[in-house]
Amino acid sequence: MTTADLPRTDRKTAHLRDRITLGSGSLIALVLLLAAVAATTTYRSDSEDKASGKPAFDAAKYAAGTYGPKVVPALEKNAVDIATLHKAIAADPEAAGKKYGHRPGTGPYSYAVTVTGTAGAAENGLLRLTVPGLAKTRVSVQVGPAINGTALRDAAGFIAFGQFTNQVEYADAATALNTAMKDKVLKAFDPVAVRDKKVTVVGAMTPLTADVLTLTPVSIEAAS
Repeated sequence: MTTADLPRTDRKTAHLRDRITLGSGSLIALVLLLAAVAATTTYRSDSEDKASGKPAFDAAKYAAGTYGPKVVPALEKNAVDIATLHKAIAADPEAAGKKYGHRPGTGPYSYAVTVTGTAGAAENGLLRLTVPGLAKTRVSVQVGPAINGTALRDAAGFIAFGQFTNQVEYADAATALNTAMKDKVLKAFDPVAVRDKKVTVVGAMTPLTADVLTLTPVSIEAAS
């Protein structure tokens, strides 16, 4: 006999019993799933991390020992004139990257660069530069307060993901380098004081096109 053959009252009872059975099955499946997740998940407490003997990553300490002693010298040593780099990127981005840049994995290339140009107004954290030979190219320098990107980390050429425990530490290292740069370079820098004056900037950039070049500086000096 099917449910349809039962009297009206019996059919309601049968449907109710089916819903209860289905709900119980779903609940059991959920419980089993949660048990499986709990069984295969490893939780590490602060005490366990300390017991392992490996200290937590200190981004500020990393930047203090890396930015000034290593990153700045690397960028100054390998800095390419921005006009030369612009021409190379416009002609063949991949070839330019292999010749002048560094990149983590398959991401965009980052470059150590130097540029001399006339400073304009600082707007939205960017100081515009007018650079001879690059009239159609937007050249800017990050002057804060927010400093974006990972150009300092990636253009240095010696910092790799494998040096860190995970992606969080790798990202924190980039942020800490930016913070160190702000303290060393931008803290005492006044964009208004250099307006309409020539400046020379050494820094890093990770351009997505040859027409928009935004530098993260490690030095900004008056040009003769």
